[in-house]
Amino acid sequence: MATPAFATRTHKATKNAHARTSHRAAPKSPKSHKVHGQQSIEPGRVTEIQQALIREHYLNKGADGQWDATTLAAMQKYQADHGWQTKVMPDSRALKKLGLGPDYSNAINAKTATFADPPPISTIPPAQAAGFVQGSGVNQ
Repeated sequence: MATPAFATRTHKATKNAHARTSHRAAPKSPKSHKVHGQQSIEPGRVTEIQQALIREHYLNKGADGQWDATTLAAMQKYQADHGWQTKVMPDSRALKKLGLGPDYSNAINAKTATFADPPPISTIPPAQAAGFVQGSGVNQ
């Protein structure tokens, strides 16, 4: 009587070529390195930052639009004093705290946007108000 093939438990050691070879990444050429993030600050923006640092008594020189070692040290000190990470580029929280946050004055709807309270319900036409109630699914 022959033994079925699945009943034998023979284990053959396989020779895996990949287990013995090491895969090292090829060295990257300087041209293939992609720099991420902001690399410089425009002189006009540097002047704004310097003026804010002067106002907050962190910078003791005139605002000349040059991102130099003195300006960098003042910005890093300002960020460190507020418990923020000190980086080469200013932290967005620091810029907002200095009053230099985003400017939305040129946004699409900046001229026509209103942030006033909504009009009283008495000024909404009854048909429109009924449509709101029906759309909300709330029964009165």
